[in-house]
Amino acid sequence: MILNITTTYAPATDWGYVLHKHPDKLQTVELSMGEAHIFYPQKSETSLTLSLLLDIDPIEMVRGNKKSGSDNFALAHYVNDRPYVASSFMSVAIAKAFASALNGKCKERPELVAQEMPFEVMIASVAAPKGGESLIRRLFEPLGYEVRVERQVLDDKFPEWGASKYYILHLKNKITTQALLSHLYVLLPTLDNDKHYFVNQHEIEKLLQKGEGWLKNHPEKEQITKRYLINLTSLSRQALERLSEGELLEAEPNEWGLLSETEKRKESLHEKRLQKVAEVLLASGANTVLDLGCGEGKLLRKLLKHKQFTQIAGVDVSYQELLKAKEKLHYDEMSPKQKERITLFQGSLMYQDERLKGFEAAAVVEVIEHLEPNRLAAFERVLFENAKPQTIVLTTPNREYNVTWESLEAGIFRHSDHRFEWNRAEFASWAKGVAQRYGYRVEIAPLGEELENIGAPSQMAIFTHGN
Repeated sequence: MILNITTTYAPATDWGYVLHKHPDKLQTVELSMGEAHIFYPQKSETSLTLSLLLDIDPIEMVRGNKKSGSDNFALAHYVNDRPYVASSFMSVAIAKAFASALNGKCKERPELVAQEMPFEVMIASVAAPKGGESLIRRLFEPLGYEVRVERQVLDDKFPEWGASKYYILHLKNKITTQALLSHLYVLLPTLDNDKHYFVNQHEIEKLLQKGEGWLKNHPEKEQITKRYLINLTSLSRQALERLSEGELLEAEPNEWGLLSETEKRKESLHEKRLQKVAEVLLASGANTVLDLGCGEGKLLRKLLKHKQFTQIAGVDVSYQELLKAKEKLHYDEMSPKQKERITLFQGSLMYQDERLKGFEAAAVVEVIEHLEPNRLAAFERVLFENAKPQTIVLTTPNREYNVTWESLEAGIFRHSDHRFEWNRAEFASWAKGVAQRYGYRVEIAPLGEELENIGAPSQMAIFTHGN
């Protein structure tokens, strides 16, 4: 990934004093997962271009980090965009390569710190997966930038594949060097909506420090704060309250229960679903339980209330969801004894995993509909053949019930990420086939209030191993 910054401040070579990087030298900064190279491909008294080139070592990235790549791709550790896009890696490189400039210090020419200079910025690849060009403009334009973006296609040889989520970003502004670097430091990982390292309380301090003087009055400060802190609710609220000088924030509708009637109905259904799954797991007599696709940990919190469960593991493909689960479980405040009962780890249901073995029961709540239909056979082998818990409780939506949701048009799934939704006959056929193939007995039951000729909102299969 490469960042180019050009200035036409005269004399342009004076800018090297602010950056503490001599225009005639190539310099390299060691990073935890690679190197950052700083050089000047073009220099004169009238124009100076600085390049920051990151060379990320993909092997070190996998060894040293549990959080590289897409949350929804099983091989994300090995095949991802992290070495090529401007993200939190770029922020770390900026902070390490230009520490004095980012902190507003210049020993040799201190008068240049407050000097506004004309800058043109080019970033070869920026990921904006949720917001695209509109988000890029909403983040940079209020800070005075002239913004130009070029959206990249997925593959020049296959134009029918369409555009990607990646952009070449061009910015123009006249500001101080410190302001420019602080904007890039905060906004690049905000656009990317991800971090390559663990996010904790310390991130609030970094955000407020680098956002000093501009973030408080930015019209998108809430979105910047939440995305920079990867949507961790408690951290985001703390940061926003400090930005608001201690004022209590108005709660978001979804946070304090100010939901629409449809949302209330869905929340109520999900709560009933989790309660029923917990009851079935209790009745099974299992002491050790896997929650596969645990998300934010709502079922985990229910299971922790019962002493019967001595070992509970939450597994999710999304590291970000696991962070949310840890936060909502208040894991850091748990007693040592409670911590011994709970384990969270990242994993995929598509590949055999030794960590899934040895549990007496497993819950798979509203998960399989997020899988591609042609991957179900792999999921079956992972869970029913290799992990093989004594009891498996699995739920999925009942497509027939969708006609009762006023907001759903005919043929539309309940969630944009659903790859399929089964009616009752299709689910029963699949469940009975799985039970027969892997030596389980299966009982199928409705979840929620049943309607005539439609059934219940969700459907549940309880698999018991035949031994």
